[in-house]
Amino acid sequence: MVTRDVTGLPPVVVLDEIDSTNAEARRRAEAGEGGPLWLLGLRQTAGRGRRGRAWETGEGNLAATFLFRTDKPPAEAAQVSFVAALAVADMLAGYVPASLVSLKWPNDPLLGGLKVSGILVESGASPLGGLWIAVGIGVNLARKPIDAERPATSIATYRDSPPPHPTEAIETLVGAFERWSRVWTSLGFPAVADAWTARAHGLGEPCTARLGTETLEGVAEGLDGDGALRLRLDDGRVRRITAGDVFFGGA
Repeated sequence: MVTRDVTGLPPVVVLDEIDSTNAEARRRAEAGEGGPLWLLGLRQTAGRGRRGRAWETGEGNLAATFLFRTDKPPAEAAQVSFVAALAVADMLAGYVPASLVSLKWPNDPLLGGLKVSGILVESGASPLGGLWIAVGIGVNLARKPIDAERPATSIATYRDSPPPHPTEAIETLVGAFERWSRVWTSLGFPAVADAWTARAHGLGEPCTARLGTETLEGVAEGLDGDGALRLRLDDGRVRRITAGDVFFGGA
């Protein structure tokens, strides 16, 4: 285990091998650690995605979690997923043309229209008071998953030179995350939502929303003030989608 310090930014704890950086963040949080700190796993053996799905990290890819404590109510704290998505978008734009980068609701960064990253936010009651928040971020730097349920890609696909090593990419990500966190803190979620919308994939296009108990089809109109997706149904009604999977064509 190595701790890397970047002046003025939360420290990065580099772990040679870990089951899951989010699981490690949970263990630390429940033991009374409040952060803020980043955990970077160079080898992750039991990564997880949204809804308990397996997340295949792959050698040379980024697996990291940001742990912090907040007094925000849960619904407001969850907006950090949009902060994370913007930070990943900025990180990607440091290594590939920015025109290839987009964001799909709720928190899928895309590269060339294909999934290149996943974000998983978890939380719980902190022994220090308030909530602990773990923002898990996986990015396909060197290779795409072998068994992806949807088409995926990697940074390496769009570069002639080798992709960044995780220890390099995490420094870029930490800086970008800090910048967007300050926007969130100083200007509120509307500023974050506007920036996310400017990078959004599929707005104004037909899409399918799978919500677990039902499947809806309509047109994605944009974000509500709390980050919910506004879906215009075929009959003209608007449904607020707060959780689920949204598909635009192949993505």
